[in-house]
Amino acid sequence: MLLKKEIKKAANPGKAKILQRFFKTGKGEYGEGDIFLGITVPKQRKIVREFKDKITLKDAEELLNSEIHEERLISLLLLIEKYKKANFEEKREIFNFYLKNTGNINNWDLVDLSAPGIVGDFLLDKDRQILYELARSDNLWQKRIAIISCFAFIRNNDFKDALAISKILLKDKHNLIHKAVGWMLREIGKRNQQILEKFLQKHYKNMPRTMLRYAIEKFPENLRKRYLNGA
Repeated sequence: MLLKKEIKKAANPGKAKILQRFFKTGKGEYGEGDIFLGITVPKQRKIVREFKDKITLKDAEELLNSEIHEERLISLLLLIEKYKKANFEEKREIFNFYLKNTGNINNWDLVDLSAPGIVGDFLLDKDRQILYELARSDNLWQKRIAIISCFAFIRNNDFKDALAISKILLKDKHNLIHKAVGWMLREIGKRNQQILEKFLQKHYKNMPRTMLRYAIEKFPENLRKRYLNGA
């Protein structure tokens, strides 16, 4: 595949070593075994722009099955470009393809750069039960997909599902879920601080510290301290 050749041409071994550490690819870490070529996201986006009209869903699937991180990310960025131009049936096909392949959407950047634009966008005017199923799964990345997909709703000032899924994930043990939930709560607060505070008043004492810090990051300093001190 010509696209794969272009990806390999952009490799930077020195950068790859840094990324391998940054994305926790060591034994027992969340990204164990992930392989990086050392390509920056802007360079990946440039490759996507060059190939976005030349790649089929089958090509995207081949890339998404790759053990190389950048190939999986480029696959997802290409899917987003295809999704933007698609009709309803094509969008549904891409949405179903995405959910079928969550096993390969297995690092936080892969989730964060793709879930709102595909899963969240498709569900804007549809039943969202699938997100609750993902949130209750045992898979770290499915849970992150569930909450990060809600960003699409939050941008439309629709907070109900983001708050409900945040509640489901309050007692999750993983730091990457704490950060994701805190981020989405913060985005709610940027649009409606009163709604966020109503949620926090019920739950902040039981929230993981990282989740709380992320959620209240934009609050005035005195209010932040009150929450952090448990007042």
